[in-house]
Amino acid sequence: MNKSFFALLIAQFLSAFADNAILFTVIAMVMHAQNPASWYVPALQSSFLIAFVLLAPWVGTFADKFPKSRVLIAANLLKACGASLLFLNVEPLIAYAIVGSGAAIYSPAKYGILPELVKHDELVKANSWIEGSTILAILSGMTVGAKVADYSIQGALIGTIGLFLLSATVAFLLPRIEIKHNEKKSSALREFFAEIPPFFISPRARFVILGGSLFWASAATLRVILVAWSPIVLDLHSATEIAQLTLFLAIGIIVGSAIVPRLIPLEQLQRARFAAYGMAILIIALSFTNTIWTARSVLFLIGISGGMFIVPINAALQELGQQTIGSGHAIALQGFFQNLAMLFAVGSYSFAASQNVNPTVAMLSLGGLLLIAVIIVSFNLRRIRN
Repeated sequence: MNKSFFALLIAQFLSAFADNAILFTVIAMVMHAQNPASWYVPALQSSFLIAFVLLAPWVGTFADKFPKSRVLIAANLLKACGASLLFLNVEPLIAYAIVGSGAAIYSPAKYGILPELVKHDELVKANSWIEGSTILAILSGMTVGAKVADYSIQGALIGTIGLFLLSATVAFLLPRIEIKHNEKKSSALREFFAEIPPFFISPRARFVILGGSLFWASAATLRVILVAWSPIVLDLHSATEIAQLTLFLAIGIIVGSAIVPRLIPLEQLQRARFAAYGMAILIIALSFTNTIWTARSVLFLIGISGGMFIVPINAALQELGQQTIGSGHAIALQGFFQNLAMLFAVGSYSFAASQNVNPTVAMLSLGGLLLIAVIIVSFNLRRIRN
């Protein structure tokens, strides 16, 4: 891998670290409050996701129109603004939505720049590095963020603002690659929705979009269910304890991301469905656990399955996008569908939580629905062709 790729790796690590530190900082803020509403943490996750859905028609065009290295800088600055609003005691649902807006802009540029920095035969490996470093950032960010936030909310917020600014600074080291593109007279909104039918003609593209949507909807919902499930089943009550539990999920994804390039090359993308089956079955198994180490072990295995599933999905999407509508556009398209799925899934759980549905029942339902969805997708898209 070249120097530019490693600069991206560092910038991505810092930004992802801050993303997760601020999430657990906000969770700590909620848990420190007296009698927090059961729906508030899922609502926070939903406020973060709304920007991905609403901005999807524009962020792909933005990422493809301007040098992606500069888009990464702008996105980090916007995230820093959102974190600053939290520091100024602005309503967390609003401030965290602004952080989500920065993340929505950041995502197409982060993945879209990879085909510009590495060769085709290095793309899965590059994705493996990016996903592995991202999960390492999640692992360390949520642990450090939760610990610091349990000690000082203000200190945690200052730290995350600094990390967003540092990530923006590192992004200056990335090459400023100008992309030639044809100017289109149609609006970005019209263009975005016009790209959906031709992109979905390919069975491979449909598998990538639907598979990524299932993964992220399940992962986002599982994370918010754990916040409610852990105190009831495992007697964990602080942000730090819950963050330490989810560490095992993150470690598993790192392991899965590391081993997947040898097991699922781009030419054998259909193999990824077996990892999705495993992820669904393990979520069901997690709902039956009642000890900390059993839960940690199952979360670790869920992470391995998830890492093996999403890494080749992302690599295939980048290649498809570069060959068709542009990598930034393709990733924004995927972002629209996967975040719409996440918003629906987390929103459904928010409603269930407001109706006092038991978190164990919610977790069991999540695993069962994921298994059914993967079976349906795999049955209809079992023959994936390049």
